[in-house]
Amino acid sequence: MAANPDLLADSATPAADPPVSPPAAPLARLQEAFARLDNRQKLTLAVALAAIVSLIVAVYLWSREPAYKVLFANFSERDGGAIIAALEQANVPYRHSEGGGAILVPSERVHEVRLRLASQGLPRGGSIGFELMENQTFGTSQFIEQMNYQRALEGELARTIESIASVQSARVHLAIPKPSVFVREAQKPTASVLIHLFPGRFLEPEQVAGIGHLVASSVPQLPLANVNIIDQGGNLLSRLEDPLREKGLDPKQLNYVHEVEEGIVKRIREILRPVLGEGNFQVQVAADLDFSHTEQTAEIYQPNGNPTDAAIRSRQTLETANLDKPPPGGVPGALTNQPPVPATAPITQPPVPPADATAAGQQPPPPANADRGRVEAAGIDSPLNPVSPPLATRKETTTNYEVGKTIRYTRQSLGSVRRLTAAVVVNHRMEMNTRAGKEVPVSRSEEEITQITNLVRDAMGYNAERGDSVSVASAPFAALPPEEAGPPPWKDPANIPLGLALLKYLGIAAILAYLFLGVIRPILKTMFPPPAPPETKEEGDAGEAGEGASGSASSGAPGSEEAEEAGAADDPFMAKLRKAKEIAQEDPKIVANIIKDWMGANG
Repeated sequence: MAANPDLLADSATPAADPPVSPPAAPLARLQEAFARLDNRQKLTLAVALAAIVSLIVAVYLWSREPAYKVLFANFSERDGGAIIAALEQANVPYRHSEGGGAILVPSERVHEVRLRLASQGLPRGGSIGFELMENQTFGTSQFIEQMNYQRALEGELARTIESIASVQSARVHLAIPKPSVFVREAQKPTASVLIHLFPGRFLEPEQVAGIGHLVASSVPQLPLANVNIIDQGGNLLSRLEDPLREKGLDPKQLNYVHEVEEGIVKRIREILRPVLGEGNFQVQVAADLDFSHTEQTAEIYQPNGNPTDAAIRSRQTLETANLDKPPPGGVPGALTNQPPVPATAPITQPPVPPADATAAGQQPPPPANADRGRVEAAGIDSPLNPVSPPLATRKETTTNYEVGKTIRYTRQSLGSVRRLTAAVVVNHRMEMNTRAGKEVPVSRSEEEITQITNLVRDAMGYNAERGDSVSVASAPFAALPPEEAGPPPWKDPANIPLGLALLKYLGIAAILAYLFLGVIRPILKTMFPPPAPPETKEEGDAGEAGEGASGSASSGAPGSEEAEEAGAADDPFMAKLRKAKEIAQEDPKIVANIIKDWMGANG
């Protein structure tokens, strides 16, 4: 077969480079790329671009929008209208909550707006206070003034009660009788309080008593018994008795007993934890406390000991004597009351000693009354008169001694400990068993039990006279079930707002990613296909030579096609080689003619 001269000329001379066209304008290239799309792709691209722009604008506006927080909630309709009017006058943006029970303002202006509205007396809480007395008109009667004062007092009491955390709203009704000048006709005022509590809230007995004392102390001459308090369910709170107190139990005393027991248990745990380790012991304490209120007064008189050592408190002595006076006597009558007769000389006189006997040195004989003696009594010192009447004397002595006396006042303290009982369970000690090759529980020795008992006694303040008891036992502990973990993070109320916000942003990001990767990117590949790589003469020669060589080796290497196809995706030369193989397999005559022409030209 003769060789084609045109084909030989083309193979001998290098191919001329194609003319290079000037680069097109960007707008023209965009129009050309857009023209490659069909109508469905054009509509999809427009919708996707519009959605992306809308999402971007929405996110931008959402990020710039200020966060709103609650300004006031649970207000009356009158207060709500006044608050909205004040906000509009101050040009403050506001919103309503979904249920309309709260007014929202930008978070950075919440405190400022609250202070401004507080200066205007808003919100008033649905009740009128003493500001009602500020608008008194001239000529108001005394009855109207008294009614306005009563209304203002009721409103102020309601506001004060509403400041309690559990109280949502309150109303106070006062019944103040007209004063009377007659004491018997005077009546005491009464009060009724209606309390609306928040859902799930309740008032303790102490809080109910506090509200009653508050109202009773705010109204003159209002006794506490005349204050009645009810809740929104109609339950009378001011007369509710504590069931524990009705049974003779005081909740405060029970709490005190629990505190005493917990304190002793804590001391025992603190001293056993470093010895036995955490989780190897359990402690329980029972305290018997005495809450009886006892007062005792004793007055004790001690008997006197030695009279000489006794202390004299007081002594009184009375002594009397009568001389030369006859004792009262005689027959009562006129003769006794007459004055005495004049005294006369006695007929018989004592003998007078002779004069010569005196001169001779003889002593005169003693008088007849010489042996009568003298009188020393009651401050009188005189000789007895022989003719005097009988002597009358009297002496009285009174001595008072100090008596021993002891006054004792005893008041027993409340909550004294009568008895303590402690029970301690200790886990077995783990020891290595060489036969079993593992640790096994072993009961603790008596010395360890005694040591633990002494430690517990010292920690709890053991008193044998009081009857305290301590019991320590060693036993193997059973495996405790695992403690239930708290709620997962996605159910934690504190993380729910953060999770919702994060979910919103993730949803927006997912939509944008889907629009860009699933819609816009395939359309862009269709609009702007990748340019074909330029072919040089050397690459063409190498490709043709490779085609001839591969044509002979393709049948003998069935696995080489897979390797070449795998490398064709990364190497342009391999792609051309694969294309040449396909052409050789489809029409081998053309390849044979080309090889013959190459051989004839070279020969």
